[in-house]
Amino acid sequence: MAKLSKRAKANRAAVDGKENLGLEEAVALIKANAKAKFDESVEIAMNLGVDPRHADQMVRGVVTLPNGTGKTVRVAVFARGPKADEAQAAGADIVGAEDLMETIQGGTIDFDRCIATPDMMPLVGRLGKVLGPRGLMPNPKVGTVTMDVAQAVKNAKGGEVQFRVEKAGIIHGGVGKASFDADALAQNVRAFVAAVARSKPTGAKGTYLKKISLSSTMGPGVSVDVASASAE
Repeated sequence: MAKLSKRAKANRAAVDGKENLGLEEAVALIKANAKAKFDESVEIAMNLGVDPRHADQMVRGVVTLPNGTGKTVRVAVFARGPKADEAQAAGADIVGAEDLMETIQGGTIDFDRCIATPDMMPLVGRLGKVLGPRGLMPNPKVGTVTMDVAQAVKNAKGGEVQFRVEKAGIIHGGVGKASFDADALAQNVRAFVAAVARSKPTGAKGTYLKKISLSSTMGPGVSVDVASASAE
């Protein structure tokens, strides 16, 4: 059995015996143990009472965090003509059509979010096997296939986070940085939880929000009381 590093031992000791904490207490513990030399991201993991193998139990959506993500998001937009101009004016990092498709097919994916106008989807559809596994495929359900490309770009750069349930019924998402003040992180967490709650599928039975935990990039995971994280 591998020996635990000093950091791992400290992380384990910090959360030993601490479960289902109130959100504010959990956030304080996460911040206190984010001791890496860089600004650690704060992540949320939610265990849902769904089986995403069934279409009526799929959970997918988007939320705009009130205090942003703390990350710089590079946005690519598939558009032509005036819509391409709108995207560039709104701050898109990459705008194109066939040229952008060829760049992606060549193996260069230098962006974190992909947006497309509806008329571009036949072109973008050819990239499904490349963009899909990376979670970058534009989708009207999360507002990334739209004629309002300017607003979509602003949303992507202003704190919008997409979420989608994984096979095991778990949703992961970033809710800020360890450098955020505690109130800002708590507000972001509650906004994320509320968005997932609103996305409850018709096929979900029994308890929907089962478990919630928070962690920083290098820090320990902390379980959070569901009711505390759900309170507005």
